[in-house]
Amino acid sequence: MSLTALVDYDSGNLHSAQKAFERMAFETGAGSVVVTSDPDVVSRADRVVLPGDGAFPHCREQLFGISGLAEAIIEAVEVKGRPFLGICVGMQMLASRGHEYELTEGLDWIGGEITRITPGDPALKVPHMGWNDLVLDQPHPVLDGIETGDHAYFVHSWAMQVTDPAHLLAHVDYGGAVTAIVGRDTIVGTQFHPEKSQATGLRLIGNFLTWRP
Repeated sequence: MSLTALVDYDSGNLHSAQKAFERMAFETGAGSVVVTSDPDVVSRADRVVLPGDGAFPHCREQLFGISGLAEAIIEAVEVKGRPFLGICVGMQMLASRGHEYELTEGLDWIGGEITRITPGDPALKVPHMGWNDLVLDQPHPVLDGIETGDHAYFVHSWAMQVTDPAHLLAHVDYGGAVTAIVGRDTIVGTQFHPEKSQATGLRLIGNFLTWRP
């Protein structure tokens, strides 16, 4: 039976994410979902989900602070080619580096920088919080059934600037283009929270759980 590892590294409340992934795993017949901080479980998993709430440096420190966990994730993706989904700060850690509070190295799986959102309209507040319309830039299996104009739920002050436009799957307009979804090879990341994005988010989760890169 297929196993999806939802990585727990004390980066926020995983309850809603767990429920959403379990629901869609049941609906799509995608096997089981386990919340874990055990490197051995991550190594055995068929796909890996890395969430994250808070500041980039803190999340990275927490992840690499659990013995063997980051290494197991890296091996799963780089060596075994397992499908990987990063959510919010979990997506930001895919970048080359982040600039929040201090310069922090990312996993460098998606070339780019994490920089503070600077809306062109001064009336738009930071953090970017609430619903926004997706604009799809590239086709991808995890976007099957999702269209430009579908809504997703965001809570963030920092966003990824991708180096290669081919890795930008979708963006939103918030006083300028803000990266919403990135991807390459077996790796996908969403700046928004799919578990809080109702029908659009559940569709993306279901697509990820059944994706066979």
